[in-house]
Amino acid sequence: MSPSNRRGQRGSRGSSERARARRRIGAGGVLVLALAAGAAHAIWPFDRDRGDRDLAQTAASLLSEAIQLRTVNPPGDEARLARRLAEVLTDNGIESRLIPTPSVEGGPERAAVWGRLPGGDRPALLLLSHLDTVPADASEWSADPFGGEIRDGFVWGRGALDAKGVAVTHLLTLVELARSGQPLDRDVIFLATPDEETGGLDGAGFLAREQPRLFDGVGYLLTEGGGIQANAGTENERPEIWGITLTEKAPCWLELRARGRAGHSSSPTPDAAVPRLIAALDRIRRVESPIKVSDEVAEMFRRLAPIAPEWDREAFSDLAGALERDDAFRRRFLDNPGQNALVRNTVSITVLEGAPKTNVAPPIARAHLDARLLPGERCEDFARSIGKLIDEPEIEIEELLSFPARASSADSPLYRAIESVAARHSPEALVVPRMIGGFTDAHWFRELGIVSYGFVPRAVSATEASRVHGIDERVRIETLGRSIARMVEIARSLDVAERGF
Repeated sequence: MSPSNRRGQRGSRGSSERARARRRIGAGGVLVLALAAGAAHAIWPFDRDRGDRDLAQTAASLLSEAIQLRTVNPPGDEARLARRLAEVLTDNGIESRLIPTPSVEGGPERAAVWGRLPGGDRPALLLLSHLDTVPADASEWSADPFGGEIRDGFVWGRGALDAKGVAVTHLLTLVELARSGQPLDRDVIFLATPDEETGGLDGAGFLAREQPRLFDGVGYLLTEGGGIQANAGTENERPEIWGITLTEKAPCWLELRARGRAGHSSSPTPDAAVPRLIAALDRIRRVESPIKVSDEVAEMFRRLAPIAPEWDREAFSDLAGALERDDAFRRRFLDNPGQNALVRNTVSITVLEGAPKTNVAPPIARAHLDARLLPGERCEDFARSIGKLIDEPEIEIEELLSFPARASSADSPLYRAIESVAARHSPEALVVPRMIGGFTDAHWFRELGIVSYGFVPRAVSATEASRVHGIDERVRIETLGRSIARMVEIARSLDVAERGF
């Protein structure tokens, strides 16, 4: 993204309430604190004779500690966790930096942590995760969501999967590589940022805008957004699916503000704000956008065709054509919300705000829309179409968050490296390029020209994955150990793949 576009994006965000808050970045402005690398002592917390089981237990212990450092966003408060992870890097002789990031004045301290394991001169590999989490209601959980409990072979708590577990996997990958004493052909960089759960503008976005030199020489990036779908033990046992996310739908978060006659609710009027807003939202929820199959989605389903139900295999091989000509298949496909979201712009009505009391007709009623747009679509165009649809001059529409979708090519040494590791561990596995309906921080780095994939080599079932942002989020201790070992293997396989590319 060009500097002018970045300025424009920041300006658009400045219209939101969050952007209007005063910000601080420490007493000295933008500050990067270098933590000196430790002496070449024994690698904490390993010993030379420990095995993979000990590695998994070490990961579980560090993840438990990370979960207990609460970083619910908002407000975030990620600096304490950033500091702790920087300490682990430093104690293992790995260069690290604590990087303060913008925070609301008077609010908790926010920061990212960066670490670098030096290697050869080939393009560096960046391992990206985030430190913040979404909220959790303890009354709904069977464990304290911020207790980091280790029980029944799992680590329980908010962030176990999304994304403190990813941060721990990445950090211990650097430690394992350092411990081996066998440098790679490239530097490996660890980066864990704040603010991803609310868009990343004050986390990865801030670093990409304000400190792009941190990423000089980086050619490849791995982050959340893809992984290994484990199917063993299910009724319809299938090969593992190694899903590598190449692109994501673009967020388009909007606020609708309806104005109307205020007063006592005992005398309702047809021009009150809340009924006006409800009427507009009803129009929005009844409209479906046209179907559009992107190249990435077409290739994704073509790769999945061999394991589709027999009656859908031909349709998966030609998704766009089948959706156009086969009514029965189109109904089956679109009845799956996840599949429907991959071929349409979608919009969810989320936040609603009206009067503070039952007997008050407020002057303003608000609603938030979470729209997710297909690659190539623009939020300003979508907002304009919403305005035409509701056709109500007393309702204002404000853009809260948006950025364009970007894609990375599957034709890269990093993709080949993941394929080679999949073939060694699971010869029957399908390696599938993906587009996802959500978004991660990867787009900030695609905009810098870095090949960026959503992929963490951890095998989780659909049931376990459904706990992300949900109740009883947890990760298997065994999965943590295996994901670190596979991440090390991917890093080493990248050297091999690039030499032969």
